[in-house]
Amino acid sequence: MTDAAPRVLLLTASYGSGHAGVAETLARELRTAGAAPTVVDHFRELVHPRFDEWSRGLYYWILKEAPALWGGAYWVGDRLSVSSPLLLGFNRIGARKLRRLLKADRFDHVVSVHPAPAAALSYLRGRGEHVPSHTTVFTDFVAHTQWIHPHVDRYCVPAEEIANELTAKGLPRDGVSVTGIPVARDFSQPADRAGARLQLGLSARQPVLLFMDGSEGGFGKLEEAARTVLAMEQPFQSIFVTGRERSLEARLDQLAQGRAGRVKVLGFVDNVRQLMAAADFLVTKAGGLTLTEALAAELPVICFGSLPGQESRNERFAAMAGVALVAGSGAQLQRVIGAALHDSGLLRSIRERIRIYRRPYAAEHIVDLILGGRAVRRERAS
Repeated sequence: MTDAAPRVLLLTASYGSGHAGVAETLARELRTAGAAPTVVDHFRELVHPRFDEWSRGLYYWILKEAPALWGGAYWVGDRLSVSSPLLLGFNRIGARKLRRLLKADRFDHVVSVHPAPAAALSYLRGRGEHVPSHTTVFTDFVAHTQWIHPHVDRYCVPAEEIANELTAKGLPRDGVSVTGIPVARDFSQPADRAGARLQLGLSARQPVLLFMDGSEGGFGKLEEAARTVLAMEQPFQSIFVTGRERSLEARLDQLAQGRAGRVKVLGFVDNVRQLMAAADFLVTKAGGLTLTEALAAELPVICFGSLPGQESRNERFAAMAGVALVAGSGAQLQRVIGAALHDSGLLRSIRERIRIYRRPYAAEHIVDLILGGRAVRRERAS
């Protein structure tokens, strides 16, 4: 007779692609380990679909039209206690339906990859409700206060510096594990640069610059970056990934007309690992998952167009860790790209720093912690 598969609830939110991407990666790894994961969007399924739609629309509008407003809200939130009345009850939103879900389905473990469900779980446990073993997985390189709650069993964080910040804020060190942020399994495989370039129709003789703006697209400065590099005279190839932003893709296609050998414009893609394998470095705004994928791929990064809030904090972390360069304007981007193209020692130094921070097996590590070692034993026995 075999033991029943452990049931794991994964709580996420569809604000950007990072949270959902991490949840799906963990779900795949849990299935491989013999567990039974269930992924639930906290706002859509435990609050209300309309709330999810409206709040996400407002969030995206602010990021595009008034990003400084989001930066200010993020700054204020980092300075408010998670029990502050100024949060207006947001730290328990969705708790009623979450309580019903936990009672009905009897999960063995619960994992949150967004601060809102982490807050609701902590609120329920604080009221004496039964909450299974609860792990919170950070998706940015930031120890933001609103991720930190009093009734969480384990925090999984991307780097030792973040663990130190959490302990400085009063969390016990044995409740914080430095695991990295989960990325797909193909990022743990060695890169085949020549093969990737051949499949993508790129020359093996010229450097390749990869430009990304997140899966939604249109929030960073991809168009400014395109105009900047098209004005440069150095020989290189560039790939621009616009995500789901069709109008941005059309504008970049127009800019790239007649330069097919120098510029490729792609929309939403599912071969990020292949693109990163082909590239010499990545130019991107500093989304947590994108940075993590670049680290796993040992790909040097130039941060450009990062939004205020978590992205600017990710950018600061990456620069201080020595795994990324930063450009604040088109003119600076030209200079930084020029330096990266001509100074092989600079890229070599960045790659050496990357090897300190890359954790391509983060998903396996987290699943092993959740299941108490069962995943590792199952893999070794197979």
